[in-house]
Amino acid sequence: MKTLTLIIALALSVNFSYAQDNENEKSITVTIENIANNKGKIILGLHTEDTFMKGQGIANAESEIIDGKITVTFKNVEMGTYAIMALHDENENKRMDFQENGMPKESYGMSNNPMNYGPPQYATSKFELKHENLELKIIL
Repeated sequence: MKTLTLIIALALSVNFSYAQDNENEKSITVTIENIANNKGKIILGLHTEDTFMKGQGIANAESEIIDGKITVTFKNVEMGTYAIMALHDENENKRMDFQENGMPKESYGMSNNPMNYGPPQYATSKFELKHENLELKIIL
């Protein structure tokens, strides 16, 4: 009887601790609806201040474009402060292409949809993921 009670108590405590861990993990759903064409893919990066504009994010995703729209969900994201960068990679070379004068050839956007007159800034793109799942719309 003691063994059965111990097994049940252990099983419940493991399930409870697993549920506690998941409470701090949420999802971020990103929608982009104004994509100029269906060529290529949209590449998204979820960034912290440490990874912003320095390469890969802490989570990355690609999406096919259907009728000028995409929806991507980053799952199991811990609560915290993040920014999302989106790139319309029309030629699917997995990087942003630039004109000779340094201006981007491909469309891009950031969380909060800031009006940038230079390189994107984390301060204007960051958002807080708290106790609820988040839905964001990004404009390219």
